[in-house]
Amino acid sequence: MKTGAIIQARAASTRLPCKVLKELPYGSGITALEQVLRRLKKSALIGEMIVATTENKKDEGIIKIAEKEGVGFFRGSEKDVLSRYYHAAREASLDTVVRITSDCPCIDPAVVDSVIGRHIAGGPDYTSNTLRRTYPHGMDVEVFRFDVLRRAFEEAREDPEREHVTPYIYRSGKFKTQNIEAPPPLRRPDIRVTLDTKEDYALLCIVYDCLYESNPYFGMKEVVDLFGGKPWLLRINENVTQKKIFDSLADELREAVKILDLQDLKRARDFIKKRLKEL
Repeated sequence: MKTGAIIQARAASTRLPCKVLKELPYGSGITALEQVLRRLKKSALIGEMIVATTENKKDEGIIKIAEKEGVGFFRGSEKDVLSRYYHAAREASLDTVVRITSDCPCIDPAVVDSVIGRHIAGGPDYTSNTLRRTYPHGMDVEVFRFDVLRRAFEEAREDPEREHVTPYIYRSGKFKTQNIEAPPPLRRPDIRVTLDTKEDYALLCIVYDCLYESNPYFGMKEVVDLFGGKPWLLRINENVTQKKIFDSLADELREAVKILDLQDLKRARDFIKKRLKEL
């Protein structure tokens, strides 16, 4: 059985352009994407890695990093990420696919191996540690069989199902899913060490400044311990809203109200609230 990790990466990220090319540690010349790839090389259960990027010329830098790190790459659709994933997995002849995103530069290979191991032992169609979040944001791992990915590729129709790879698998009710929870001492879903905004980047620079020199492959425990000793770190990106997929327009509008309220955009907030009552 061939198990491979597909790491999606592109330069044209919406909230923080070229985020995976940001330096970590700051000033080191090492990119966030390189840190992800180097960490995943420590996994005992990943047999192959593929960086899945787009055909956009802006992503040439991502290809160069993959080549520099001795990692395979695949170029596909920029918008249809499910298609990009499927074709990357098919080209690599993977039996089991491990989904990791390039905006998780603190990803712990021990966590990755734990989720893969539980998936293999339990035999579900899809295993994740994010269906009910107990792990910090940035320790996200999804594992699924290639035939499950193929069905999603063939059957998914809605835009969110094509843009985010796995929603059809865990939302359609057609597959057996499994959620993995963090060990009780490390259950910190309030911690966010993923890279999506400038606030996230500032926090990650501090995390790397504190932990990287003594151990370049610091794990989840070290991250949790750092936040335990410096709880003020949570304040840096506490107002960042995690991207979500919603079941209805009403749900999206309710989330928009929350975001507008944080930005003190009261007239827009109240306008949407009025529209919500009409739905």
